[in-house]
Amino acid sequence: MLRNLMAGWAIPEVRARIMYVIGAIAVFVVGIHIPVPGVHPGRMAELFDNPALGILQFFDTFSGGALRKFTIFALGITPYINASIIMQLLTVAVPQLEAMAKEGEAGRKQIAKYTRYLTVGLAVLQAIGLLTMLSNIAGNQIFVGGPITRLQVIISLTAGTTFLMWLGESITEKGIGQGVSLIIFTSILTRLPYDIGNTYAQLREEGPFGIIKALALILLFLATMVGIIYVTGGTRKIPIQHAKRQVGTRMVQAQSTFLPFKVNTAGVMPIIFAITLLTFPATIAHYFYKPGSPGPGSAIAKFVMDWTTPGQNWFASIAYALLILAFTYFYAAIQINIAELTENLKKYGSFIPGVRPGRATQEYLDRVLTRITFAGALFLAVIGLVQYYIPQITGVGTFSLVGGTSLLIAVGVALDFMQNLEAHLVMRNYEGFIKQPRRRRDGGTALGGAGLR
Repeated sequence: MLRNLMAGWAIPEVRARIMYVIGAIAVFVVGIHIPVPGVHPGRMAELFDNPALGILQFFDTFSGGALRKFTIFALGITPYINASIIMQLLTVAVPQLEAMAKEGEAGRKQIAKYTRYLTVGLAVLQAIGLLTMLSNIAGNQIFVGGPITRLQVIISLTAGTTFLMWLGESITEKGIGQGVSLIIFTSILTRLPYDIGNTYAQLREEGPFGIIKALALILLFLATMVGIIYVTGGTRKIPIQHAKRQVGTRMVQAQSTFLPFKVNTAGVMPIIFAITLLTFPATIAHYFYKPGSPGPGSAIAKFVMDWTTPGQNWFASIAYALLILAFTYFYAAIQINIAELTENLKKYGSFIPGVRPGRATQEYLDRVLTRITFAGALFLAVIGLVQYYIPQITGVGTFSLVGGTSLLIAVGVALDFMQNLEAHLVMRNYEGFIKQPRRRRDGGTALGGAGLR
């Protein structure tokens, strides 16, 4: 990893891209500390210390601590992620959008435009919902001011999310890797010093027992990270035999390659889908929940929050795991079209050794994808649940990066960044094959650079 970073830094074009990513991350970190006017920050910090409001702490993890401080990036990039998920689902369900996606670059640009519009609308709705939720929970102790001040808060939060959306797309275009993923990665790591400080303060007070807990925490952290790297890089290679064929005036000889099926085809998206769907009732219930209120509405809201939060009881945990399994298969079916893949193999005269082309090949590929997706789905279900039970195992609930969605995203984005960096280095190394020929003294030409050997 360090060797690739040093090699990329030595190339001016790649160095410029790396510097752009660093600059964009610096802008994001600065924005995390710019407060929204009309908000009492001390009262917000006290509110987040309430264990009953775990859903707010979950959202705070993906905003880099901006929600706890209620800064301009308090909503984070979540509205853009939700808009992208909705557009992906609509592209499969709506024939017009599906046809638009197949039009090539022009169709993708149009869908991206619709995604941006939807992001702004969702940001406005989430900002209004967040203000309503906090007002119901803490009354008028958080927001100082009247309706004009609250309108300013909504505009500030929406503008912050819109800026993050532009920043993410700009990183993708001018930097290295996926911009939105890098913003989420930075959000998770930005919260890391806060978690380390709280964990150190807690373990220091416990003396020798704190050292044992710290060792258990480190071991679980390393074991989870190794498992994520192992499964994320795991691939089932299906051998493919290409028949001899003529391409233009050239005869291409028969050759053997392989078709890669990743164990974790869906990445972290099934966990995000599942937690979004499962916590939706809890999010609605927060609008009616008032701590200490004896009314039936508050009691019902507390019941819904408890039974739809994974880790609180067995029902929520099992429902969460089943949703992850279902969404993993759903997302894998969207990512890999077995029927289209089989047709392409048949069209180009390629086949799997020992399997007849056509329907037999489709059934074979579908069977392999189903089995390997089941392994990936079980892995995601374990990763999704472990973040809720590690605090119970270790007795330390202040370090959110151990296990779960945060670590899966962090490791996945880091691996993706290094793969993109390696791709840029490979492209740079191949430039020697296409350099212009230099003029020789005898009037002829000779290949410059590395030349063809």
